Amino acid sequence: MADAFTDALDWPFFEERHRELGRRITAWAAEHLDHVGHDDVDAACRHLVRELGAAGWLRYGVGGTAYGGHGDTIDTRAVCVLREVLARHSGLADFALAMQGLGSGAITLAGSDAQKERYLPRVAAGEALAAFALSEPDAGSDVAALALTARAEKDFFILDGEKTWISNGGIADFYVVFARTGEAPGARGISAFIVDADTPGLKIAERIDVIAPHPLARLRFDGARVPRSALLGNPGEGFKLAMRTLDIFRTSVAAASLGFARRAMDEGLTRAASRKMFGQTLGDFQLTQAKLAQMALTIDSAALLVYRAAWLRDQGKPVTREAALAKWHASEGAQQVIDAAVQLWGGRGVQSNSVVEQLYREIRALRIYEGATEVQQLIVGRDLLKTHAREAS
Repeated sequence: MADAFTDALDWPFFEERHRELGRRITAWAAEHLDHVGHDDVDAACRHLVRELGAAGWLRYGVGGTAYGGHGDTIDTRAVCVLREVLARHSGLADFALAMQGLGSGAITLAGSDAQKERYLPRVAAGEALAAFALSEPDAGSDVAALALTARAEKDFFILDGEKTWISNGGIADFYVVFARTGEAPGARGISAFIVDADTPGLKIAERIDVIAPHPLARLRFDGARVPRSALLGNPGEGFKLAMRTLDIFRTSVAAASLGFARRAMDEGLTRAASRKMFGQTLGDFQLTQAKLAQMALTIDSAALLVYRAAWLRDQGKPVTREAALAKWHASEGAQQVIDAAVQLWGGRGVQSNSVVEQLYREIRALRIYEGATEVQQLIVGRDLLKTHAREAS
């Protein structure tokens, strides 16, 4: 549904630079992505990071022109445009771009000049793979429950514990790791660290296979020693930093969902227009037309929520509720759109490696990672009640 994407870029949420970016990334993706093989997922991901870096697309996920970024701050709308188009062509390409931004986002937000100089230019160029290590076996949605510890000892911190479901785990060059330093109970006693992949005591305990192949791993820290200079931001403020990072990229998860949904719509329309049955095409049946109409409604409403949230963040306005609404509706809606496309394709829709079957596998994780749908619902509900109480007082 390339025309629908182009039409959306004319909405007042965007400026001319976003429209030009949309045109450029669409042309690049068509030329470079539709032939990328994924037989070796690690190798494919490394290749895509290099390609995305060489083309300049990774710069949009890094803040600070002095450190290789496209601008002084991260342009959320630009990141969303990139992710929407990349997801339409290749789920792994979208993953590669997203993890570079998420994995280095905390460095952009809170890194010292030395940390930014060491890591960000390599991330932007596609020369170093980044990872965001937050989740643990017993701390997923409940981030404040994380148990990995960082104990201060002279000029070092000693890290002990596990992280799991870590994207780019096993292939990353460095990890932004969130650990309990104990300044206060719960969320107020967490700090962030930059841990190089070759740090002694850091081990890849397990590689994790999922239905849409991406590099994932469980990490084990056994007395991993990092210098005090690896501390990212202030002690005890790691939870806030993690949430600030997720606030940037959560809206872009919704944009990726939107890209998957648009590709499913393309595939559904192609099938409806070409499939002959009972002396007419599948698209001639009113049931098919109603299904396509519902798919279009879901996509357009998701796009409005996504780009409203992105625009608000770029204006420096609070965006927690709006980002949660966008991520919730876009990911759940994309699942519905893709399921409808599979149904339109019938038996061929569940054939391994068909486009709609790949989309079906790709979308499922987006309803979980960076805040499951149920977490987004809690965020929205709590924010509504808080706003009501404030206005009533």
